[in-house]
Amino acid sequence: MEIARPASAGTMESSDAYVEIEPREDGLEIQLESVVLDQFGDAIEQAVREVLEAMGVERALVRVADRGALDCVIRARVEAAVLRGRGDG
Repeated sequence: MEIARPASAGTMESSDAYVEIEPREDGLEIQLESVVLDQFGDAIEQAVREVLEAMGVERALVRVADRGALDCVIRARVEAAVLRGRGDG
């Protein structure tokens, strides 16, 4: 799935995550900011990558600002951002 335009999902509220996605020429780049980065940064990045892979996204810049969101919330925010950025709606 191609990302055609910048899109976002989520909020900066506690226990949520704000995800931005935009087109990129070459590969994936994930930028992660989190209040629990030291403890869960690797798991958060893995969750983001799994959603992107499952949705067929191979080229995008993804920024995640996590405020202690559960894994399912992070995955849902990434999926929503991808669907908003795909450019067919």
